[in-house]
Amino acid sequence: MKMKKFINAPETITDEELVGLGLAYPDIVDVDGHLVISKDLKDADRVTIVTYGGSGHEPAQAGFVGKGMLDVQAVGDIFAAPNPKLVFDAMKLADKGHGVLLLTLNYAGDQLAGKQAMKLAQKAGLNVRQVVTGEEIQFDPNGEDNKRGLAGAVALYHIAAAAAREGKSLDEVAEIAERYAKNMASITVKSTDATHPQNGMSFGDLGETDLMEIGAGQHGEGGGVRVPMKSSRETVATVAEALCRNLELKAGDRAFVMINGCGATTMMEMLVLFKDTVEFLKERGVEVAASMVGEILTVQEAGGFQMNIAKWDDEFIRLWNTPCHTPAYSKE
Repeated sequence: MKMKKFINAPETITDEELVGLGLAYPDIVDVDGHLVISKDLKDADRVTIVTYGGSGHEPAQAGFVGKGMLDVQAVGDIFAAPNPKLVFDAMKLADKGHGVLLLTLNYAGDQLAGKQAMKLAQKAGLNVRQVVTGEEIQFDPNGEDNKRGLAGAVALYHIAAAAAREGKSLDEVAEIAERYAKNMASITVKSTDATHPQNGMSFGDLGETDLMEIGAGQHGEGGGVRVPMKSSRETVATVAEALCRNLELKAGDRAFVMINGCGATTMMEMLVLFKDTVEFLKERGVEVAASMVGEILTVQEAGGFQMNIAKWDDEFIRLWNTPCHTPAYSKE
């Protein structure tokens, strides 16, 4: 059956999407080709935050460019890292004399682009630091420990940006980002497949079964464990237990919880999953100090969710409780 998506031409999807983003949020971002730039960058006198990645994961990452989060994102084509020169251009544009923090998701293409962009930046004399997030945990003991970067990076955008806005140095902001990255963990649970919006290709065969896959990766790469579909409470018990074990959460700890819908999961389901997660943690004496629930980093119309839990301290809580204003997420 022909792919059913409201697009014009497969080869111009990303270009047209970015034009639309700029038209929809002219008070928050500027769009220059494949660079999405925060309006707040103009008067910035601080460390700045840059990231990059492929389109197709909306609202991430461009939806989190704005005051109190990302300063610039370099956007690649569907599910593809941008070229290193564009990432370098993003860092050069963001530099306000206090240094630039480059945040990278742990995927081969992103890592390669980041490595080459960092070389260009250092050759140009820019003061740059890079932090890589790869919070996916190994769910299948017999599978690969891929440590892929998932939706947890979005909370890190705000934590790092808030630290920068306090006037911290680049080394200090990078240290906070590194510490946050080491204190979070995520698992993806996939229930149905996505299709590639440029060629209609399905990402797997899970949609033809009554199974779900735990540990499937952001794009449904596989490597997880397929089990029969379960209720929210049963699924949360399995996933949250694995994350708590990885983070060594214990009674008295405080945590951040994210339930990220992968594209086709309804808000109703996400809220039930969040409720069950809060109850699961409460039974173990762990306080949920803050949360994000909704579509944050998607893969088109994939069914399922990501659960991200981070162990928080007083500094993370203080930084989180600061304002931000972006197309996809704002708070006072």
